Amino acid sequence: MKAAATPPMTTLPADHLALCVDTLRAHWRTPEQYVLDTFARRDVVLLAEDHALRHNLLLVQRLIPLLPAVGVYTLGMEFGASEDQAALDALTTAETYDEDAARRLMFHYNVGWAYREYMDVYRAAWAANRARPAGARPFRVLNLSYRYDWRAAGPVRTPANTRRVFPRGGTERYRADLIAREVLDRGDKLLVLTGGIHALTRCPMPEFHFNAAGFVRYEDGYMGHLLHRAAPGRVATVWLHRPLDSQANGAAELVHPARGAIERIMAQFSERRAGFDLLGPDGPTPLGALPDDSFYATGRPGFTLADLADGYLYEMPFRAYRGCTVDEAFLTADNWPEAQAQWPDPHWRPRPASPAEYWHSVRAYVDIARRYGQVIAGEEALGA
Repeated sequence: MKAAATPPMTTLPADHLALCVDTLRAHWRTPEQYVLDTFARRDVVLLAEDHALRHNLLLVQRLIPLLPAVGVYTLGMEFGASEDQAALDALTTAETYDEDAARRLMFHYNVGWAYREYMDVYRAAWAANRARPAGARPFRVLNLSYRYDWRAAGPVRTPANTRRVFPRGGTERYRADLIAREVLDRGDKLLVLTGGIHALTRCPMPEFHFNAAGFVRYEDGYMGHLLHRAAPGRVATVWLHRPLDSQANGAAELVHPARGAIERIMAQFSERRAGFDLLGPDGPTPLGALPDDSFYATGRPGFTLADLADGYLYEMPFRAYRGCTVDEAFLTADNWPEAQAQWPDPHWRPRPASPAEYWHSVRAYVDIARRYGQVIAGEEALGA
């Protein structure tokens, strides 16, 4: 992807910038502590990730042994099939850890997800269970999805072939219902790691629609939206720092959140890692009031970060981001035929014709310097 010049940051008054820095200093918490503190007022915390970023998975792994202290014994994972839940529970409570079993579980859900840090989440849960006091409740990784049949994907999506790909129905409703049944209805608590679009709660997703007023409609049927409506006040979206699609060019152009204000604020802050509220009990915080004109702001004058999420985690500048580690043992001669047949969403990435094409696609996705080239190029101008 060719790096593009970063547009100038939205004019931010110096006093607002200073107020944000002062607020951050007065209420500074590490990302880990911020997530733990959020459970004092919410039962489900949705971590909105951009997939396959190594540091986000390491954060989740660090959180696992800390969560029971705040009454959280379950981590929900988008990447995992509920058909394999019993096998996953057995893996994370076993006497010894079985790395090959972890690979098989991930392969069952997504034959192209050969990224070690996602599977190492299972290992972190296993280690926490091995260290827990006698009689203590075990920690559980809850698979939120099911096995899809990508062999049925046709050249064009239709209701008929989509029903064959997703035999248990829409994934958003499936995940929300599973969380309600396994967590909310039991009065339990849950940390979820999922893609940003699935974690939206108060922010409907803009979508181009030719017949809609202003050519945009708003979709509020994602997992986070459904949970928010079913359990108002019990669900929070915490956004993990990432580039956003632009209004002008969608995913073809990446832009800085709040047009670079977050990076400028963090550049003035001695602690380079932080978690902070965007929405407080009395409305947007100074950081939440930062204007944003990314794709999420489409058709919404005055859109701010507080309209996007409840909280925010910042770990490092984009130039320091690294992709997940590719697990070279994930694909074998034995499972290659299934990997080719069940290649996920071939409308998004073409089905590989050979193992070499498979590995090229898997590795290309975690080439973050290329994937984030546009925003990395703009960081120097922002002082980050």
